[in-house]
Amino acid sequence: MLPDLRGPLVKQLAESGAPRRHWHGADEDGGTWLFESVEGDGEHWAIRQIEIGPRGAAHRYWWRHLQDEHGFLTDQALEIWELTEITEAAFESVWQAAG
Repeated sequence: MLPDLRGPLVKQLAESGAPRRHWHGADEDGGTWLFESVEGDGEHWAIRQIEIGPRGAAHRYWWRHLQDEHGFLTDQALEIWELTEITEAAFESVWQAAG
């Protein structure tokens, strides 16, 4: 198994002074996705992500926890036109509750 090289890159983005934006999306299976992103090269990259399954189980991903048996921090730029922007406070409240 190869080491995941995303950690240092995501950490660098997360620790940068770049402005953060927060997003909400849903999938066809009843799951909910929340993202905290920073912009780089004209695209939005997730630095923190919460996945909430249809039964309410929440999983958090960031540079210290990139993946587990339930999922992983997206490795693609966010398609923000498919998402709804939310407040930082809304994202943080779910992040804390999911912890």
